[in-house]
Amino acid sequence: MKKSMLVCFFTMLAMVLSSSASAEGFSIGRLIVTEGIEDREPVGRTSLFPPGTSRVVCFLEARDIPEDTRATVVWIYGGVEIHSAELPLSAGPRWRTWAEKTVHGLQGYWTVGVRDESGNLVGVTSFMIE
Repeated sequence: MKKSMLVCFFTMLAMVLSSSASAEGFSIGRLIVTEGIEDREPVGRTSLFPPGTSRVVCFLEARDIPEDTRATVVWIYGGVEIHSAELPLSAGPRWRTWAEKTVHGLQGYWTVGVRDESGNLVGVTSFMIE
């Protein structure tokens, strides 16, 4: 299981690196998995959550947004996309937003990806619930 999740993560990372140079639109300033948000900033940043964790937040700071657009945050568990959330981004130098996922204490490795409006994968991060 651990090996397959690492393969999935590195495959997505390779896709991000190959598409980010050609993708038009916004770039990712920060992509952080966290326990919560206060004053539009992540708090409790971590990649390892304790057993029984019920909610995880993915904080996204988009940069250099040429026009109003959308980003889609995709939650992957066990190699399967189980949830996605579409987030609006307003044109400008920086936009902060976040998506939450109720994880029901599902233990193991998770991957969170961000896609632009064209479906290009522009960011990826991962975390684990013990």
